[in-house]
Amino acid sequence: MSDRITVTGDQPYDVIVGSGALANIADVIPADVRRVALVHQRAVATVVDTIEAALSPRVEVTRITVPDAEGAKVASVAVAAWDTLAAHGFTRTDLVVGVGGGAATDLAGFIAATWLRGVRVVLAPTTLLGMVDAAIGGKTGINVDAGKNLVGAFHPPSAVICDLSTLDSLPRADYAAGLAEIVKAGFIADPVILTLIEADPSAAVTPSGPHTAELVGRAIAVKAAVVGADLREMSAVGPGGLGREILNYGHTLAHAIEKRESYRWRHGDAVSVGLVFAAALARTAGYLDVETAARHRAVLDSLDLPTSYPADAWPQLRSAMNLDKKTRGRMLRFVVLEGLGRATILSDPDSELLEAAYAEVAR
Repeated sequence: MSDRITVTGDQPYDVIVGSGALANIADVIPADVRRVALVHQRAVATVVDTIEAALSPRVEVTRITVPDAEGAKVASVAVAAWDTLAAHGFTRTDLVVGVGGGAATDLAGFIAATWLRGVRVVLAPTTLLGMVDAAIGGKTGINVDAGKNLVGAFHPPSAVICDLSTLDSLPRADYAAGLAEIVKAGFIADPVILTLIEADPSAAVTPSGPHTAELVGRAIAVKAAVVGADLREMSAVGPGGLGREILNYGHTLAHAIEKRESYRWRHGDAVSVGLVFAAALARTAGYLDVETAARHRAVLDSLDLPTSYPADAWPQLRSAMNLDKKTRGRMLRFVVLEGLGRATILSDPDSELLEAAYAEVAR
């Protein structure tokens, strides 16, 4: 049994969520498609075997294996993929399918967005982070030396298929890291998420937990509502009136941590630290009450997610934040909370305020 969550907007599409959902992937491939490129990481080869078996009777399938994790999101990998598409005669009526974690779906979307100035893409995330974050919303991109996701395009998929059964083999640490984005959704828009986690944190950190489908569905619904109204981060819409920027809650520091760690840290782990920092910044600036700020650390600690980072890293992190996508000119902008489900922008906070907030995550 699968649920469908529709992402509205100029290019609407469905997110299909359920155990075994990939068995019906052929149903979302348009009838005019003749060739499909499966962009995937080696770790999900068994899942790709299933997809290829489902599609082969109808279309010519080409497999493009890419490096694991953020190693996939570099220009050389994209160039190699473009060369493969050229060698197999891919046209504008053909289609790319991205299978794997968020890095694989980001890359697959970018390849599709740039080949012949845009071909269709279907995404099949196999990690929790990919399901609730990377595969939803039409953001595609690769990393460069200056920072993460600085080269990319907005290119909504034709469909997203979240097969919950693929989560069963996910390492516990990777699964827990994906929960950070679900926690974020709870704080910015849907506090029921927080209540479900707080009721049984040990169940929340396993795919077999009783609330897994609901947590995933609620987090996807939050993101779908925001990106459906504001694909390109240009409108003051969505929860709190911020539009898509609201989804960057906790991400300003998180992206700086990822850059400092040369992307060896899990994205969700960095977001976890970033959420605690954002809550501390809002409380220190007088926006957020003490109890809600403290709830961030309590929920994340209950999931065994990191909530601190080395004290001596601050100068590097502060420098890296200057390239954050929310920055305007030289003015740093942070998404902060004024209460549960009520976000706003804190612009150009002074250095003392930033340092005081970081002191609360420094170890």
